Amino acid sequence: MTTRNLIMAGALAFSSMLIHAQDANTKWENLPIPSNNWVEMVYNAKATTFQLWAPTAEKVCLRLYKEGSNGKAWKTIQLKKGTEGTWSKQVEGNLKGYFYTFEVKVDGTWRGETPGINARAVGVNGHRAAIIDLKDTNPIGWENDKAEYRLFESGAIYEMHHRDFSMSENANFKHRGKFLSLTEKNVKTLKGSPAGLEHLKRLGVSYVHILPSFDYASIDETKLNEPQYNWGYDPLNYNVPEGSYSTNPYQPEVRIREFKQMVQALHEAGLKVVLDVVYNHTFNTEGSNFERTVPGYFFRHKKDGSLCDASGCGNETASERAMMRKFMVESVEYWMKEYHIDGFRFDLMGIHDIETMRQIRFVAEKINPRVLIYGEGWAAGTPALQPKEAAMKSEVYRLKGIAAFSDELRDALRGPFSNDKQPAMLAGLLGNKESIKMGIVGGISHPQVDYSKVNYSKAPWAEQPNQLIAYVSCHDDMCLNDRIKNSIPNLSEQELIRLNLLAQTLVFTSQGIPFIQAGEELFRDKKMVHNSFNSPDSINTIDWSRRDTHADVYNYYQALMNLRSQELAFSLDDAQKVREYVSFLPSSETMIAFRINGKSPIEESELDYVIAVNLGNKSEELQLPHQEYRLIMGLGVDALGNSINSNDIQSSEYDGCVPQRFMLPPKSSVILRPYSIERMGN
Repeated sequence: MTTRNLIMAGALAFSSMLIHAQDANTKWENLPIPSNNWVEMVYNAKATTFQLWAPTAEKVCLRLYKEGSNGKAWKTIQLKKGTEGTWSKQVEGNLKGYFYTFEVKVDGTWRGETPGINARAVGVNGHRAAIIDLKDTNPIGWENDKAEYRLFESGAIYEMHHRDFSMSENANFKHRGKFLSLTEKNVKTLKGSPAGLEHLKRLGVSYVHILPSFDYASIDETKLNEPQYNWGYDPLNYNVPEGSYSTNPYQPEVRIREFKQMVQALHEAGLKVVLDVVYNHTFNTEGSNFERTVPGYFFRHKKDGSLCDASGCGNETASERAMMRKFMVESVEYWMKEYHIDGFRFDLMGIHDIETMRQIRFVAEKINPRVLIYGEGWAAGTPALQPKEAAMKSEVYRLKGIAAFSDELRDALRGPFSNDKQPAMLAGLLGNKESIKMGIVGGISHPQVDYSKVNYSKAPWAEQPNQLIAYVSCHDDMCLNDRIKNSIPNLSEQELIRLNLLAQTLVFTSQGIPFIQAGEELFRDKKMVHNSFNSPDSINTIDWSRRDTHADVYNYYQALMNLRSQELAFSLDDAQKVREYVSFLPSSETMIAFRINGKSPIEESELDYVIAVNLGNKSEELQLPHQEYRLIMGLGVDALGNSINSNDIQSSEYDGCVPQRFMLPPKSSVILRPYSIERMGN
């Protein structure tokens, strides 16, 4: 979540709040629910059908407009009450290009106009829904568009914001800050290095995680020439792309078509697309589409009638109620079918109930069995749910096919979210080793991980290793360089680079799913701003000149992703195989050393790697299982294990072997592999 300190997983609601929440649910449990997928506008050239679910309404009216903003309605129509709590009306004639709103009357009061809870096209700023034919928004070849899944790929997630990625003047983007920036194929830095889409393709990531790209409220789409910035965690219309990322927010088809072009271009580049979704709260309450449609239903309330606020943003949605659950499930389904989305990241997933998340996974798997679903396994406050019902990190083992972020690994490396100045193992501090080991095995039970010493979780919370997202930075915090500088003062740039790369070595050799914030591979900084959700472009923009000035950093990130793409040693995806294949070698409290040894899950070839990272301030002895290892990658060491003062990736053409026993220098790492095993290509 963006602006609030996060309460760790496992928090349970107070008993009084639970009783009140249960009473509130009883009030709503008998409302009729539509049996089919819910669409509020069905266009036909001869007639358009409008329908709204408003079971508590006394009256519902439809207003038709010629413009997406301003101007008065040219026609107002009363909808007729039907079955399953719905109101509907078929309006004759070809209405393509017009706009509409609904308004309901409840308890004698008209609640205010809304585009509906399920608008799929809107005018500028999203206050009026648009009447379009979605087939008109499909780019050429869209019917054949789909993601490519390769046998060997890094599996890495690249989290990016549209403006951050393409606003820099140090690369020749044509569509700065827009969806279309990710369709441009010949973007280069001023010195000619690949940037934009080609950069992502060469880097080796598997998934591009785009920060909220649905229609959100904080940006005025009529003033795009004025400086405006927001991450987008303030939902307005959940099923429509954000207009400020389009080239024309006034034309409803444009944002939809350009979003699809972006997805299509990423798929053609061999990348998958993850959409960041924020179903846990809305931008406001009284003015929200939910509240104006069925007042009181979509949000959780306390006994005194005030709103519950586990989001820290003023409200929390009630996913356990039938229509909110239906809305979430069908929204995910819609983004997959209409926009070909390949995965979803759930903001503050701990606010949602477990059954809703299970149903989302079930429906998504029917469309794409390999769909990627993960989320924040916590909330900003205590959700008003029964114990064990919230989709918290501690309950992830009950959520098959759904992953959560590991703050255990993150904070054990760089220090806690709650204190930007407090360091951890990157500074050589003791007490973090078991938390890092927990992250390396993917959060599962493992005989060599002592969970009593893990920082936040005293028991394994993942059933399978691919339920853990391994990371050290994301948008919602200082970027990695700023965090290291802030907690470990007086570092030289070379020392800062070394710690950055050592942290990512552990992330990318773990059995979880690796995740990086965009620009970390370019040695990004954000001027030490912790929470840049509405900071200007000068803070948030990725400086593409760093692709040239810090090529060594880029090369190391790329090499880590290539390593994961060679075979499945680092993504076994099976808890029992992790327990059998991954073993920790004897080492000090400031060194992590482990071996991956066994049969490939796909082919009958042997897997054998040794990874050692010395985060301490003195040399440590490393003893290898046998004498036939050679250096595949290293930081601060040469092919014979000798200390060198360089951040360059070291790989060995030396005919000999790394000594079976050698001293690993401080702040250094090695990734080793036996001579007898040939490396597999992509």
